[in-house]
Amino acid sequence: MITPDDIFRIADGAAFDAAALEIFRRQARECAPYREYLARIGVRTEHVDTPEKIPYLPIELFKTHTVYCGETPPEAVFTSSATTGMTPSRHPMRSLALYEQAFRTAFRNFYGDPAGLSLYALLPNYLRRKGSSLVYMADRLIADCGSGGFYLDDCEGLLAAMERDPKPKILLGVSYALWDLAERYAPKLRDTVVMETGGMKGYREEIPKEEFHRILCDAFGVGEIHSEYGMAELTSQAYSQGGNVFRCPGWMRVTARDVNDPFDPLPAGARGGLNIADLASWWSCAFIQTQDVGRVGADGEFVIEGRIDHSDIRGCNLLVQ
Repeated sequence: MITPDDIFRIADGAAFDAAALEIFRRQARECAPYREYLARIGVRTEHVDTPEKIPYLPIELFKTHTVYCGETPPEAVFTSSATTGMTPSRHPMRSLALYEQAFRTAFRNFYGDPAGLSLYALLPNYLRRKGSSLVYMADRLIADCGSGGFYLDDCEGLLAAMERDPKPKILLGVSYALWDLAERYAPKLRDTVVMETGGMKGYREEIPKEEFHRILCDAFGVGEIHSEYGMAELTSQAYSQGGNVFRCPGWMRVTARDVNDPFDPLPAGARGGLNIADLASWWSCAFIQTQDVGRVGADGEFVIEGRIDHSDIRGCNLLVQ
């Protein structure tokens, strides 16, 4: 029987497959919304004998149901941002220690020991509302770095602090806040990784990702833009270190499905809706059918190309009070 700690030691596809099947069987018993969904689509747990047969829970159910295993109260409930009139998703997090282990392990895998870095967070909206998993992650990583900090609307203070800082830096910001910084100041950033997350979500016009990244590269004097891919309904994050190509930590896997038939998996390279298996979602549901559209390569790397038509706009919204 695997434990949560075992998740972060997954080193190959066979270990992932075995863990995914074990977690599926437990969550099919203990997560009431998932159990009900499986019953409604006519899937019997004993017939799921390969990871490819695991059904993915529609992400919309996080808005209407408590997707949670067990009866122990959660230590926190993370919520998605939502525009006026939209219902946010809720993700009960039974163990904040497990969440911290997930994001710290993934960050170290992609960027090394945070003690050697400074993290500057341009996340205005997240500091103005409760329940953001991204703010929680950034706050702990800033503490691990020992330098950096949150900056709301103080762009001049941000740039002055970064200029004084001798350490390699990561500037993590919501997309439209980075665009504002680029337009207003066009600062040439020294020894800095620029990392965007979230979408424009009505605050600024949506433009192709390649064009947006080119604007930021030109303004900041960097060669490429990194990206963080995460959401309230997940426990883990994927990262792009350029070119909008994302890679997952070893306990996370992304696959594509037909947008018109959620039970029809697509081959590598085909454009479709994205399914995410996040085995660190130990106490909720590890198998999520997202509303994002993209392509997944044979090596597991993936590209985000947009949203399924008529799905809620996702991302981070400075306009939410």
